[in-house]
Amino acid sequence: MIAVISLVVGMVIASRLGMSPVSFAGSLDVPKTNSAPLTGPMDAGTFRQVAQQASPTVVSIKTTSTRQTSSIEEFFGLQNPRNPRQQQAPPETAISAGSGFIIDKAGYILTNNHVVEDATKIEVKLAAMDENETHWLSAKVVGTDLLTDTALLQLTEMPEEPLAVSQFGDSMQLQPGDWVMAIGNPFSLSNSVTVGVVSAIGRQQRTPLPERFEEMIQTDAAINRGNSGGPLLNIRGEVVGMNTQIYSNDGGGNLGIGFAVPINTIRDILPQLMKGKVVRGRIGVKVMTTPMSKTDAEDLGLSAVSGAVISEVTEGPAKNAGVRRGDVILEFNGKAVKNSADLVATVTRTTPGTTVPVKIVRGRKTQTLNLTVAELDPLAERQQPGEPERTQEPDAAKETGFGMTIEPLTPNAVRRLNLPAGIAGALVSDVDATGQAAQAGLRPLDVIIDINDQKVTNVDQASKALDAVASGRNARIVVFRGGRELLVMIRKR
Repeated sequence: MIAVISLVVGMVIASRLGMSPVSFAGSLDVPKTNSAPLTGPMDAGTFRQVAQQASPTVVSIKTTSTRQTSSIEEFFGLQNPRNPRQQQAPPETAISAGSGFIIDKAGYILTNNHVVEDATKIEVKLAAMDENETHWLSAKVVGTDLLTDTALLQLTEMPEEPLAVSQFGDSMQLQPGDWVMAIGNPFSLSNSVTVGVVSAIGRQQRTPLPERFEEMIQTDAAINRGNSGGPLLNIRGEVVGMNTQIYSNDGGGNLGIGFAVPINTIRDILPQLMKGKVVRGRIGVKVMTTPMSKTDAEDLGLSAVSGAVISEVTEGPAKNAGVRRGDVILEFNGKAVKNSADLVATVTRTTPGTTVPVKIVRGRKTQTLNLTVAELDPLAERQQPGEPERTQEPDAAKETGFGMTIEPLTPNAVRRLNLPAGIAGALVSDVDATGQAAQAGLRPLDVIIDINDQKVTNVDQASKALDAVASGRNARIVVFRGGRELLVMIRKR
């Protein structure tokens, strides 16, 4: 009885003092998706209604982080032996802004991982709070996902009034031309509303992980710095995406090209975000990202324009199972593979530890291999080796007709690129930014070692092999880059 009385008295005192309860970790009810068709007329009040409905669910996010800065001596590579302490500058405090949206009354909020990454303090301001409100609500990170650049937060102190919660739409229904609205905190201007259309769907955009792409929604609704993590809404006021990237000039302003992660993608990983991280599968291959053409399919001995061409095999399940560079994966775990993006999506959704059959084409013959899927380590994949420093070489160079120039691989170049002993080939000295080689992913300082399954050890051999490729056909080129070999396919004009 004493405990009950104490609890009641405490609640009364708290209510009179305006105190709010602290939130605790609990279960998250994943919002339901409204897949009903978007129909009905639009009028002068449509966007006003969407803004009024969705704005209360959108939050402004302020993060505090510390970073080590360098002294002037360190910056210019100088040393002052009389004052060694001057070499270590004090940590600098950085304040950043972003956006988010509430998805559960328990205080769960979705935002971008890059908004809260490395933050030592996260604060949230609700739309209902006064513009000059100095006290923001504290929040913590529950889970993050580097691949989709998503973070799930939870308020650690709650407001007095119940939270407004976002409604989810179906991002699979979006088509180019559909009206959408973005709400966020651009340049710390909280709850700013912009309107535009879906410019494209299924755009393959780079992720924080090197050489990995995710399909995104492209929109011309104005998205600026600080909009990151805010919702992209359909005309029913339902969230169909999370604003994540922009194409911008050096000033960071809007150019009418913004990207949002589809909400269906985020919804699928929410249960795992509640556990702290998202577990995905990997098999240890890299695939060609350029779309396959009918000519490509013919050159590879395929009966249809489908499948994923393996450009590189690294250490892992695929190598252990016998997959090789140049193989075309037609089926994965019994499911037909449409293209490279389809294979990547299928593999990442497969539970690590699962053994699956993989149907491939090699040398125009079909065979099936079995491999056991491993777990993707995002932090390990994020470590990308830097580009080697380039210096001027005096040797003669040759044009190839593929939008690239090659030159002899000299001993100086071998040392500079830290190539292994015995490596031979032709050095790519220049790549036309608008040519076929660039589109296929070739880079300056790549070393060509094989063309159409023929080893090349010098510029003359490489030139003859490239000249032998008929116009309109593909050259399958193996290059040595960063300590590994990978395959690229370039069509000759």
